[in-house]
Amino acid sequence: MKTYKLLLLPGDGIGPEIIGEIEKLVRFYREAGIADFATEKALIGGASYDAYGAPLTGKTLKLARDADAVLLVAVGGPKWAGVPFDKRPEAGLLGLRKALGLFANLRPAICYPALADASSLKPELVQGLDMLIVRELIGGVYFGEPKEIVTLENGEKRAVDTQLYTTHEIERIARVAFELARKRAKRVTSAEKHNAMKTGVLWKEVVTRVGADYPDIELNHIFVDNCGMQIVRRPKQFDVIVTDNLFGDILSDVAAMTTGSLGILPSASLGETDPATGKANAMYEPVHGSAPDITGKGIANPIATLSSLSMAFRYSFDLPEESDRLEKAIAGALAKGLRTADIAKPGEATVNTSQMGDAIIAALKESLA
Repeated sequence: MKTYKLLLLPGDGIGPEIIGEIEKLVRFYREAGIADFATEKALIGGASYDAYGAPLTGKTLKLARDADAVLLVAVGGPKWAGVPFDKRPEAGLLGLRKALGLFANLRPAICYPALADASSLKPELVQGLDMLIVRELIGGVYFGEPKEIVTLENGEKRAVDTQLYTTHEIERIARVAFELARKRAKRVTSAEKHNAMKTGVLWKEVVTRVGADYPDIELNHIFVDNCGMQIVRRPKQFDVIVTDNLFGDILSDVAAMTTGSLGILPSASLGETDPATGKANAMYEPVHGSAPDITGKGIANPIATLSSLSMAFRYSFDLPEESDRLEKAIAGALAKGLRTADIAKPGEATVNTSQMGDAIIAALKESLA
């Protein structure tokens, strides 16, 4: 039985509550003789700032580099709203992504059959939805320089964020999108704003050129504002959407809500494979936030984090069968009517965080019987 090194970063808010469900799941796989995990925990975000005065420490970064995969739950919250910008919890997350070279963010928007009526869209628009947004993660406006607020001679302030992309950055994320599309419905949609932004002009040019290397894949271009509209109009028209950092951040949240709840969707952030070691840095995290309004109540939905581990099975641990099995167990628990508060209808009975995790593990055990 192979042992995988997994770093757990609970982070802030509901993170420490949800990470307990991952630990239960890890114990199940060990006891079932499927896979073993050498797990370590570390602080990041606000919790790290409180303990060490920094949202990301060298110790946590080293543990992340040494791990086969990192699983992070969430960072941030109003408690840290007043700390310096570069010390905020989110700076720890961005710093970790950059330090590990996690340039490719994969955010699926999948509608579980039992939750089709939980979407804000009509059920027929989301039944069978399986969309993947491929977001460039360590370039663009979040990392471009200069990034500053300066006071002008007249006393007025001016804020600057720089949107910057190179050919290489666009090409490598485009290739990720095309390679993934080959395993799916063979369609890629590139979303940018080339009618108003020079980075959009370059983005379209490079993606088009890369697309010529994939004649089996249908490539379409769309303005990002129209893409947002089309996602809420007819989401199943899309298979793989590739876009930049800022636009991907926005579109993936829009797409997530078509499925019914941010609380059920995972993400994977992948780096380039080191040719010398064959290892690629990777981090997996739910797309929801730290949810300070429900922290400590034990009612957070653990599904997105458990699905994030499922993505780790597929992309870092080479355990695609276990990824499929875990996703089926999640779908099975939902099909039985189990609902946490975020996906329950008014007046519908709900389960807490631990009960949902237990139900999913019970479904896994049934699948092995």
